[in-house]
Amino acid sequence: MDPSKELVRNFWEKASCGETLYLEESTRDGFLKQSRIRYQLEPYILGFAEFEKYSGKKVLEIGIGLGADHQRFAETGAELYGIDLTQRAVRYVRKRFAIAGAISHLSIGDVENLAFPDETFDLVYSWGVIHHTPDVGKAAGEILRVLKRDGEFKVMIYHKHSLVGYMLWVRYGLMKLRPQTSLSEIYGRYLESPGTKAFTTREAQELFKGASTLASRVELSHGDLLSSSAGQRHKGNLLTLARIIWPRFLLRNLFKKYGLFMLIRGKK
Repeated sequence: MDPSKELVRNFWEKASCGETLYLEESTRDGFLKQSRIRYQLEPYILGFAEFEKYSGKKVLEIGIGLGADHQRFAETGAELYGIDLTQRAVRYVRKRFAIAGAISHLSIGDVENLAFPDETFDLVYSWGVIHHTPDVGKAAGEILRVLKRDGEFKVMIYHKHSLVGYMLWVRYGLMKLRPQTSLSEIYGRYLESPGTKAFTTREAQELFKGASTLASRVELSHGDLLSSSAGQRHKGNLLTLARIIWPRFLLRNLFKKYGLFMLIRGKK
């Protein structure tokens, strides 16, 4: 495996996204609580994913994490496939599905080298995953490759000009007397796994330039609004104080374009 990809895998093998913050125990109640918190914090997932739309359709999720979205697709009757770079995530979702009596074809996989034939899926879905892989352009090409003609893709990647990015720049650039530090370096070194990337709208369009249709929008995340725990890497008194004084009402109304989450949808 590419050394940079190995660093990503090792990071997420320590804890799947949201595990240390929102999963108290891997039981039916624990998974239900994790799902409830997920959709409270990120309510736009439901309208974006449109889980019910894919009943009877062949669906691939890239980056299954703790399996909340994956279970939603299963419950609506999709013919479901799921991959993740980590054994940890696959184990969690297998346990989750065994408890729920749900079915999916789960495996360890690499988004840059999908082990599926051309034109296999009606939908490829991925929420907050492909920006962690070293070659995101190759990942986007693989997503288009495995889609059927007129198949859909729905992908969330990180938006470069976000409140999260600017907060991290203040902390790790300005406050360390390194104001020349670029946002790309900030995301790659300080947000999540090593090499994490974020994109402008134009850059995102370039990633999926082979699509026949493409649309995107930006959403403020709970990270931008400091309305949740900040993730596996970020703690401290300064962050605690910021959560108390953060002007969320103002941000929601005046800074909607500066969210971390870029939701992209299109057709092959």
